[in-house]
Amino acid sequence: MPIIKSSADLRNRYNEISSFCHNYNEPVFITKNGKGDLAVLSIEHYEFLAGRNELYGLIKEGLDDIAKDNTRPFSDAMADIRARYKR
Repeated sequence: MPIIKSSADLRNRYNEISSFCHNYNEPVFITKNGKGDLAVLSIEHYEFLAGRNELYGLIKEGLDDIAKDNTRPFSDAMADIRARYKR
């Protein structure tokens, strides 16, 4: 269940919100005038999510290449890599 706090809670209970984010790796949603405004999370969890998002993007690129038949045999790719390192 999402944790929702007001902007006043963020100002007045920052340490509590920060501890929650670090301990549970979950965002806290901040409202302003009764409407959603921010999602607060620990920097560690943000970096984890950003890395996972980047990985998913790379996997999608690979799957798109497969769908377009833009592939080559593994042995050819490895031969190219080895040739680059012999220079």
